[in-house]
Amino acid sequence: MRILFTGASSFSGMWFARALAAAGHQVTVTMTRPSLDAYDDPTRQRRVERAMEHAAETRWGATFGDDAFVELVAGGFDVLCHHAADVTNYKSPDFDVHKALANNTHNLRNVLAAFHAGGGRRVVLTGSVFEGDEGAGDGDLPHFSPYGLSKALTAQVFRHYARERGLHLGKFVIPNPFGPFEEPRFTAYLMKTWHAGKTAGVSSPDYVRDNIHVDLLARCYAKFVTDLPAEPGSSRMAPSGYVESQGAFTHRLAREMRTRLGLECAVDLANQVDFSEPRMRINTQPAAAIVGDWSESDAWDEFASYYQNALSGAKV
Repeated sequence: MRILFTGASSFSGMWFARALAAAGHQVTVTMTRPSLDAYDDPTRQRRVERAMEHAAETRWGATFGDDAFVELVAGGFDVLCHHAADVTNYKSPDFDVHKALANNTHNLRNVLAAFHAGGGRRVVLTGSVFEGDEGAGDGDLPHFSPYGLSKALTAQVFRHYARERGLHLGKFVIPNPFGPFEEPRFTAYLMKTWHAGKTAGVSSPDYVRDNIHVDLLARCYAKFVTDLPAEPGSSRMAPSGYVESQGAFTHRLAREMRTRLGLECAVDLANQVDFSEPRMRINTQPAAAIVGDWSESDAWDEFASYYQNALSGAKV
């Protein structure tokens, strides 16, 4: 299928675009910046390069909903995959929900009209397990944060206008992806600390989360998009990876890296006293069962190799 994909410069977006191409689809990726040189973060720039390697076409300076994007989407695509989202200051309690919603759904009615006129019938929106009423966990599944709220509102707006246009809307819900080219978050901190020969401290070991290797997640995404029907309606997939406490996941990662990199990978789990976030939030569809032929060992090998090179200064 011909697929128009937004958000390919992001961590999971680059992997999703790669998996779609590997599944045999013709993928056009859009970049909001005017050129590769306009990305000043080295990791993001490398993600853009890798996305370009797998894409059939790269469109520069096309922001979702602007005139250039509307013209592009009318060009005859089978699937519109909207993975991009406003994540500016996403961890802050002051995250601007209204601005994010406006950016995520900018000119959406006209975008979908142009897409439909060009023969498109399938739209895929990326959601998050941290949206209210997504996943499984304790309590009444509240929005995890203002960012989670913005994602949930985005999904509602897409649902309304996709239904109006008679499109099939697929929602792909992601948990906590990790892997090569990731943002400098939890697993990146662990690897950097262990590479330096230090003990990694985990301040919230009792939270139960759903960590998933991004390669497995991407393969699920490609299968979801490939199998999406063209008839009006809706579909949903919420793949799940390692469902366990953050302490248990840290020990899992340490075991895998010790055998592959020969590092000590020492861990210090704190006595957690702050439970300001929900204790548990997870997806519920085991990802390995969805894909079937995924090699967990190969994924760990790739993860170890990536950090061995990245932390030693080699190009990855």
